[in-house]
Amino acid sequence: MPQHFSRRHFFGACSVAVVGLIMPIESALAETRRMRIGGPHPTPRPGITGEKVLDKEQLANKPKLIPLFDSIREIPEVIDGIHCNCGCTNPPEFYSLLSCYEGKGMARECGICQGQGRLAVRLHKEGRTLDEIRAAIDAKFG
Repeated sequence: MPQHFSRRHFFGACSVAVVGLIMPIESALAETRRMRIGGPHPTPRPGITGEKVLDKEQLANKPKLIPLFDSIREIPEVIDGIHCNCGCTNPPEFYSLLSCYEGKGMARECGICQGQGRLAVRLHKEGRTLDEIRAAIDAKFG
């Protein structure tokens, strides 16, 4: 004996089915994003310097960023111990947040890289440890 569904029951059943299909996909995407972006903080490399951080000549078209890049250059051992959470790019040559301020200078364009850098610089000036800086960055950007 066939059972008849009302439209309300039919659409309700369809909604449940769609949610059942989408939830595992959403969960997998969130996990992939978390693994790519929210990875562990790197260990600062021994002897790391800020010599590769872009200078004022390289930032001529972004003069407002010169003080930030100068500050990053002063504390490479701290910035090199912070994982960048921007997710803009993840090239193999990028080791840490410090990498965002070197070479192509992704931090010239990325507000998250800039925000993490500003927060790290401010907290370092306040005397915070690397672990405290990492925790603050994770809380705000992680």
